[in-house]
Amino acid sequence: MGLVKNFSIGILGTGFMVLATVAQAKAVTLTYNSSIGEPGFGPGQLFVPQGIAVDDQGNILVSNGRGVNPDGTPNFNLGDKIEKFSPSGQYIGAIGSGGTGPGQFDEPTTADFNPVTGDLYAGDVYNNRINQFDSQGNFIRSFANGDFTPRINDRLFFGPSGVTFDKTGNVYVGDFNGERILKFTPDGKQIGVIGGKVGTGLGETQGVAGIRISPVSGNIFVADQYNNRVKVLDPNGKPLYTFGSAGSAPGQLLNPIGIEVDDQENVYVADAINSRVQVFDKNGKFLTSYGQPALDASGNPVPPPALTGPPFGNPLDLTPGRFNWTGGTALKDDKLYVGDFFQGRVQVLNVEGTTKVPEPSSVLGLALLGLGAATFTLRKHGQQKSVFNLKNY
Repeated sequence: MGLVKNFSIGILGTGFMVLATVAQAKAVTLTYNSSIGEPGFGPGQLFVPQGIAVDDQGNILVSNGRGVNPDGTPNFNLGDKIEKFSPSGQYIGAIGSGGTGPGQFDEPTTADFNPVTGDLYAGDVYNNRINQFDSQGNFIRSFANGDFTPRINDRLFFGPSGVTFDKTGNVYVGDFNGERILKFTPDGKQIGVIGGKVGTGLGETQGVAGIRISPVSGNIFVADQYNNRVKVLDPNGKPLYTFGSAGSAPGQLLNPIGIEVDDQENVYVADAINSRVQVFDKNGKFLTSYGQPALDASGNPVPPPALTGPPFGNPLDLTPGRFNWTGGTALKDDKLYVGDFFQGRVQVLNVEGTTKVPEPSSVLGLALLGLGAATFTLRKHGQQKSVFNLKNY
């Protein structure tokens, strides 16, 4: 390992030095960029934004609402759609409507675009299914009808909880209370199941929330909500390791929901109850965090609303960087989109400081190239003695 860690080879007495260097990953930082939407029940306004997707043009789509009136009573005609905003945050229109028919929703949740087909897939909680649309928002089909586990115990959520895709376009959907991930072809045919055991062990979960497949390794990262951790699986679903623990200190989590993985395998986690986003490296080392709880006039954290009441915290604190729970997330073009769950908006954060790091094989190649140059130089000067022994590293 010393060969990988130490990228300089100095040859004393020859006046010659070979230096092979590699760019090191910079510290990741998150800064506020803008907000999308505002709290309310009218066009372009949001309440309980649960899922976020960004298309190739930079438009932002937000799964909005639970089909309730401002007083918390049911109403199919409020919410229950995917709201679309331009890259600058201007409201464009909606996909879907409230109801039980084709292309309708009864509480939309997770949403994302398939990078292979370009289609949009969105969870539909009370209709217990996934709705699939083309890139223009035209309804294609519903699938996984009735496959998601209903509400259990005293958990507040159930149904499809996260969606992600592998490199061939297969669709992976979290079944929150089923403690599993369902795998489908792009046209909705089920081809596999990952997990299914409740508990605290390595191969168990308590609330499968957000899921993301790494674009680098193909590993599957799972927000294990009630275990207050992130679980990492290999591409075949074999559990590898977990990171995180219950609490509010750096690196600790309270009900993680949204999760993203960038092309350096940095992991971005919506740490819901702590009202922040935390960033980890692929091994679970804490890197940074962003966000603070919304505060009232006295400086006290604003509690989340009652389940049967209006879906906003009281009072609202729309200061940039203040959240009343963080929820769904999306990552696109060095911007992280984070649902401000009980404040009716999406906060957009700049992701700065990431840079590509060569694979270990590339690093080894650089070092050996330097070694070869040094050996050649010494031979030109008549020295046959070995100056580098891999056994020592």
